[in-house]
Amino acid sequence: MIRHLLVLLFIGVMMTMGYGQKNCGAMEVLDRQLEENPELFQNMEIIEDQIREFLKQNPQGTGQRYTVTIPTVVHVLYRTTSENISDAQIQSQIDVLNNDFSAANSDLNLVPTLFQPVIGNIEVQFCLAQRSPTGDATNGITRKSTTRTTWGTNDDVKRSTQGGTDAWDRNQYLNIWVCNIGGGILGYAQFPGGTAATDGVVLDYRYTGTIGTATAPFNKGRTATHEVGHWLNLRHIWGDATCGNDFVSDTPVHNTSNGGCPAYPHLSTCSGNPRNDHELYGLYR
Repeated sequence: MIRHLLVLLFIGVMMTMGYGQKNCGAMEVLDRQLEENPELFQNMEIIEDQIREFLKQNPQGTGQRYTVTIPTVVHVLYRTTSENISDAQIQSQIDVLNNDFSAANSDLNLVPTLFQPVIGNIEVQFCLAQRSPTGDATNGITRKSTTRTTWGTNDDVKRSTQGGTDAWDRNQYLNIWVCNIGGGILGYAQFPGGTAATDGVVLDYRYTGTIGTATAPFNKGRTATHEVGHWLNLRHIWGDATCGNDFVSDTPVHNTSNGGCPAYPHLSTCSGNPRNDHELYGLYR
């Protein structure tokens, strides 16, 4: 399941990240959180141990299979009219997530032949929440006017005390905040094991969904696909280090992130069994 998830995550995501690692702020946020909370590293190690044990018990993905649908709440923080993205734009993002995580995306055929055998439906879906934490009917969208021009990656957007919107119970919902992040960041996510109050994904309003304010070349909803992958405990395929470890064996070791649009195939020079570095890059321009 984890192997398939990684492939699906990067089917359409390397275009989002290919313009530079800084476009994704997840690792920057993780580094900050590790400094603030030393127990986070231990929490993450426990989760990795649980994953390893699961894989040991289910080496071929055996056992009961069923589709998990995750109720999702989208918190929109806006200063201008354009930042207050429409319900339709938000729904277009949910649609992309569902297509990508079920291998139903229209550009699936662009995955290089080398990786085609490990594509799969991981049976995770998303829907806008229908009930709030207090049990009231909801459309799964909250909206809040703000005077902030940008929010950055310090998680202020997730705190009402800082002008943001508090998270809904992370045990019941995926929280997605949409705002003007600034600093060239498309989005960022919190990895499993972090604080409940900041659990979730943050997206810039210009790179959310496929319509409205969604801005090319990041107008295919894949920033959210990428960040939700981090939220589900996936690392960048270069392991965020030179020839680093992403903890999943489906893709060869990669030197680092790529910028621009390298010609296919772009060979890794890492030791071991180097193959085409970031073969999945640029699949949905």
